[in-house]
Amino acid sequence: MGNDSSRLHLPFRHGQRPGKASSSSSSLHKPLTADHFAGIALLTLRSAEMKFKDKWLACVSFGEQTFRTQISDQTDKPVWNSEKKLLLEKDGPHVARISVFETNTVSSNTLVGYCEINLLEYLTQGEVLDLLNPSSSDLIVGKIYISCSVEDPVETEKSFARRILSIVDYNQDGMLSLSEFSDLINAFGNRLAAEKKEELFKAADKNGDGVVSMDELATLLASQQEKEPLITCCPVCGEVLEVSDKLNNMIHLTLCFDEGTGNQVMEGGFLTDTQASYGWMFKLSEWVHYSSYDVGLNSGSSASHIVVLDRRSKTLVEETIDSKIVLSMRAIYQSKIGIGLMDKGAKEFLLSISEKQGKKMNTTESAKDIPKFGQINLAEAKYPVEHFKTFNEFFVRELKPGVRPIACKERDDVAICGADSRLMAFTTVDDSKRFWIKGRKFSMKGLLGPEISSNEFDHGSLVIFRLAPQDYHRFHSPVSGTIEKFIDIPGALYTVNPIAVNSKYCNVFTENKRVVSIISTAEFGKVAFIAIGATMVGSITFSKKAGDHVKKGDEFGYFSFGGSTVICVFEKDSITIDEDLLANSARPLETLVCVGMKLGVAKNSSNFELPNLETFAIN
Repeated sequence: MGNDSSRLHLPFRHGQRPGKASSSSSSLHKPLTADHFAGIALLTLRSAEMKFKDKWLACVSFGEQTFRTQISDQTDKPVWNSEKKLLLEKDGPHVARISVFETNTVSSNTLVGYCEINLLEYLTQGEVLDLLNPSSSDLIVGKIYISCSVEDPVETEKSFARRILSIVDYNQDGMLSLSEFSDLINAFGNRLAAEKKEELFKAADKNGDGVVSMDELATLLASQQEKEPLITCCPVCGEVLEVSDKLNNMIHLTLCFDEGTGNQVMEGGFLTDTQASYGWMFKLSEWVHYSSYDVGLNSGSSASHIVVLDRRSKTLVEETIDSKIVLSMRAIYQSKIGIGLMDKGAKEFLLSISEKQGKKMNTTESAKDIPKFGQINLAEAKYPVEHFKTFNEFFVRELKPGVRPIACKERDDVAICGADSRLMAFTTVDDSKRFWIKGRKFSMKGLLGPEISSNEFDHGSLVIFRLAPQDYHRFHSPVSGTIEKFIDIPGALYTVNPIAVNSKYCNVFTENKRVVSIISTAEFGKVAFIAIGATMVGSITFSKKAGDHVKKGDEFGYFSFGGSTVICVFEKDSITIDEDLLANSARPLETLVCVGMKLGVAKNSSNFELPNLETFAIN
């Protein structure tokens, strides 16, 4: 139990990168206060019933942590009995996602079903949940049996006492003899306490029956921690505990000890459920080629996976790119030779294939490709699939009214996210170049073009909304105001994938075809809103025209087939961007957002405090 594999890893805070081996040093974490501590959840994945036979494993993703079970040998009714304790914070993640994979020990395993539960609302001892098909949430592929209990903070100390008692209670009678009590004190590593074990034993044995019960041990631990702590370092991981930090010490110790039930504790240290499910051959190839698996920029520029943070669920999500496409993008965008090819006709080639693909997607024959286009929540679409006569009609589909609620709808001093996308936000253009945009020639003047004076925006804030092919592809106004002008800027159609954006040899945002619009607002001054074309995206269509007044959240336009990007530029000192977006971008880590989520508040606003519900606009 004391080996390295048992070491505790609390949810990391800003400044610590996930997926890296580290001790659980409290210095790496922002301490919790009683106001933020909501309890500790014990989640157990017991078994499942699947529609077909195979070997199975399950993963639990909670916040920026993912854990996995062992593989069950029972092919029709897998049994795991795997448990994990999770720290709940009042303003932290509450929803756990459970994913079930059919196993292939050589290559990557296949996700077949998932479900989600809100741990703070889930207080029953046992439940059966439907496993939903990842391609269509209307289909049920099986059932999973779980149990979940959330300890009241007051009960956590007693629960911890029960756990440590079970470890040294060798005869399992629920009591500690003097010998067993002595072993426990020795394990605490407190030399002063070890010198007066008999005195402490007598103090704990309130009824004088010669043994210490669980309640007596809990009382002793609580009283001693207030004046002269018995536990000065964690017996499991060796972490030195701060004497003055009773709450965080209790959380640390509770999470560090297993339940003593004999059940299998899930393996941790993974970023996403997809990573946790990889077969051994795939793991080996990842290690050989990329040496590490991390969030943000490293994954974007160096691997076939982009890991982003879902703002709604506060979990890490993996965006996988076909390995052949990754290799070709690296060859083109991450080398001088590749960019040299661009200057010898590849730019024209990208324009040509994008134009041809666009025409193909407008044919009635293209409609047969709609069912193959996965990872889309069709329940949000305004019309059923049968309504769309071409693939492009489906691609630029509208959503049902109300599925993208607008944060603080009546307050024009609150800006919102303008697209379903992966977002990067920076207080200044210099920050964006330091953390994300590596093109040597990137500048505000280059982005906005020669017809717009960049002086107003040179030192302003910059927000990048990157749309992937599976996203809703209509973009919306982030602010309320009047549209002054639209300016078309011709250009190339490089990919907007981070592999290209992070290339020092390529200037995606200043060389691609784009349309710059200027919105004049009362709260933010002038706001530049730039729609940027990309490979397979030759068409940018606008729903508004110059002179129109737009309300934040109004549809502004849409991209035809492919992925693309919208950039929003604010004047200097006009907006305070939400802290979580800035902190993620500095890591650097894209944040998965939806239209309508809060982006920031005008600096001249008299009211910065906004309720959580409006901040995230969750319906």
